[in-house]
Amino acid sequence: MDKFVSMEIFVAVVEAGSLTAAAERFDISSAMVGKHLRALESRLAVRLMTRSTRRQSLTEIGQQYYEQCRRILADVKQAESLAEAMTASPRGVLKVTVPLTYGVEVFAPAMTDYLSAWPDVSLELDLSNRIIDLVEEGFDASVRIGQLADSSLVARPLKPYRMRACASPAYLARAGTPRTPADLVHHECLGFLHWGREGLWRLDGESTEHNPLRAGRFRANNGQALKMAALRGFGLVLQPQALLAREIASGELVSVLEEYLPDGAPVHLIYPRDRQATPKLTTFVDFVIERFGA
Repeated sequence: MDKFVSMEIFVAVVEAGSLTAAAERFDISSAMVGKHLRALESRLAVRLMTRSTRRQSLTEIGQQYYEQCRRILADVKQAESLAEAMTASPRGVLKVTVPLTYGVEVFAPAMTDYLSAWPDVSLELDLSNRIIDLVEEGFDASVRIGQLADSSLVARPLKPYRMRACASPAYLARAGTPRTPADLVHHECLGFLHWGREGLWRLDGESTEHNPLRAGRFRANNGQALKMAALRGFGLVLQPQALLAREIASGELVSVLEEYLPDGAPVHLIYPRDRQATPKLTTFVDFVIERFGA
């Protein structure tokens, strides 16, 4: 077996926490992951990991070997990046992570334009709300929504992520149109569970002391599910404009409370500061800033 591939798989097993997770990362079977580990241990004549049906852990020499493997693989990747930087045109694989809704509704549709412009570049787009360590997990760039923590990453501002409140015409005809946040106490407010406190709405200009909002009867951790409920006339939905724009434009949903909506959340494209400025990354950053820049 290829020694470097086995080393990469070993590092992935350690960092992902299981053979199964590492297998998914490399799109191979768990059995093949096990073969790579055994090949390494046979070549080194040492035990790198202790494994049971419930857990796995590194041996002392396995921990040292893991640290060395990480450094070696990082050096190999840097050497490859340097070689790529010498080429005249962008080529290779870009790994980018983007929040789920923003990625599906805003980012992903534009990526075909970038790939059409640079046919030697491939894109692996990870759509996840998980905060990913770009360096540790080998990503070239990420889109982050919200305030950024201080870091060594380069952060380029994009257009803010704005919210809209809306409901179907049928619901508004039945329940009336809210004019101020205080009116929401009489409405079915579809709650997004990631907001905390059971998905209670929070709008500008409201006083929670004198306006205790009740939790809606339908709450979910997915904005698409809430939008579908609103389209069926069940209640009011407060979600990103990117998710609701088509339905608002078509008249299937009607905007309300525009003057009370919170300011848009900041959005940034981030990437490691010390990463070699390869043509694929440079052209990608330029494209994103031109398309989505603030």
